[in-house]
Amino acid sequence: MADQAAFLSERDVARRYGIHPKTPWYWVHSRGFPQPIRLGPRCTRWRLEDLQAWEADRARESV
Repeated sequence: MADQAAFLSERDVARRYGIHPKTPWYWVHSRGFPQPIRLGPRCTRWRLEDLQAWEADRARESV
């Protein structure tokens, strides 16, 4: 059985971090936030594993 990647929408990412849904797009350009993946013409998602890696990097930087 292959592992299936988890994808989060703009709203899911906003809920995860307690931010406005447009903030992740700002962070992509200004804070090194992971780039989203385009799954279709009107479907863009962030991979959960990319977000977790970004969180881990930020946690290491704050120590």
